[in-house]
Amino acid sequence: MLSKKMEKELNEQINREMYSAYLYMSMSSHSNSIGLTGFANWFMVQYNEEMEHAMKIYDYVNSQGGKVKLMAIDEPLSDFKNPMDMFQKTLKHEQFITKCINELVDLSINEKDHATQIFLQWFVTEQIEEEGNDNDIISKLELAGSKGNGLFMIDKELSIRVYNPPVKEKN
Repeated sequence: MLSKKMEKELNEQINREMYSAYLYMSMSSHSNSIGLTGFANWFMVQYNEEMEHAMKIYDYVNSQGGKVKLMAIDEPLSDFKNPMDMFQKTLKHEQFITKCINELVDLSINEKDHATQIFLQWFVTEQIEEEGNDNDIISKLELAGSKGNGLFMIDKELSIRVYNPPVKEKN
């Protein structure tokens, strides 16, 4: 059973994951508007993953006898200077999410909530991957610059990313 404090904080994280999805949808739209459909694809896959993260927490709160409380989602940024700007903002945002996940883990440890601590381990591992992916793309953008063939090569690479929805276990 979740404490009221843990339930409240997990609900806040659902909201942050939903905002993340909204932010990446905005970045996808911006990428489409400037003709970078590979970037648009990458951000739309990211949108789907963030929605999956929100639902994972939603399901967990419900499974632990808690109550999910949905909150308003802030309006995301919608204008960006260039692809590098988008990915720098993406990395900064993911670093914020990592901090929030770490704080949830700390809370679960302080409350001796072992089930939630184990549940959150998946998110800790996921954040390592998220930040690594962002850093990798930023490195490529630094090498390629903001215009020309290098940017188009990165756009093509990002176009092949696909979303693989999780397989739901049957009870």
